[in-house]
Amino acid sequence: IVCHVMYLFAEFDDAANLLAANPDATTISIDEPVEIPKNQHSHLQEPGREEDDELLGTDDSDKTELLAGQKKSAPFWTFEYYQTFFDVDTYQVLDRIKGSVFPVPGKNFVRLYIRSNPDLYGPFWICATLVFTIAVSGNLSNFFIHLGKPTYHYVPEFRKVSIAATTIYAYAWLVPLALWGFLMWRNSKVMNIVSYSFLEIVCVYGYSLFIYIPTAILWIIPQKVVRWVLVVFSLCLSGSVLVMTFWPAVRDDNRRIAVATVAAILLLHALLAVGCLAYFFDAPELDIPAPIIPAHNGTTVITKSH
Repeated sequence: IVCHVMYLFAEFDDAANLLAANPDATTISIDEPVEIPKNQHSHLQEPGREEDDELLGTDDSDKTELLAGQKKSAPFWTFEYYQTFFDVDTYQVLDRIKGSVFPVPGKNFVRLYIRSNPDLYGPFWICATLVFTIAVSGNLSNFFIHLGKPTYHYVPEFRKVSIAATTIYAYAWLVPLALWGFLMWRNSKVMNIVSYSFLEIVCVYGYSLFIYIPTAILWIIPQKVVRWVLVVFSLCLSGSVLVMTFWPAVRDDNRRIAVATVAAILLLHALLAVGCLAYFFDAPELDIPAPIIPAHNGTTVITKSH
């Protein structure tokens, strides 16, 4: 034991002499793990994998956020559980709306805006605003088209509100539910398939519908060419958000299945826009019975107008 103690003191003396000779030298403790530089770690990854991790949101930063944000969740039957879905401020909602209107090529909407704090506040009010915008704009469009016709009598169509609400909310909830179930099923088949949570998918679809609010207001213009140009423009913006979000998640699947999935997403999105335009704004005009005009000879003449 005495010899061992003497040996340790000798080691300390040598270390002190070295530090005295070179004060700028750094020391490494055997208890501290050796960190690998980030640039060296990136060289060890497969080529192109770093870009995929950024698009899919599977890199180390997401793990850090998840570990840092771990907290006990309340039971689902309590009010506190659902309150967390609406825990966003105005700046976050506006930032997500801006991201859905001005998508950045090569960037994932979930990774940039949603994953840190998915919410239902924005999607709920966007859908509610879109419902009333489509219903009111459709009534105004019908009014301006028939304005000035002597046989036309304006009657507000309140049933369009319920029809628009059923259509919009069914699309914003049922389509994400089906897509979430499909991604979960493919994730059990293919290892590299990334499954977003149901709340994240609802957020993407909800915020992607925002562009249709100003579009529905502009649909009041009684020009079919202008309306269809607005439809194409809105589909390009909102559809690109969906494609850039879900294509990186299915790109490692079978090529035909991946392309068919993205095509189905775009087809359903286009059917919603075209269906709303066709039903609420371009509905065929009904025959309006013209008043009976009595003739001077005692007979009556019935005219028909379209």
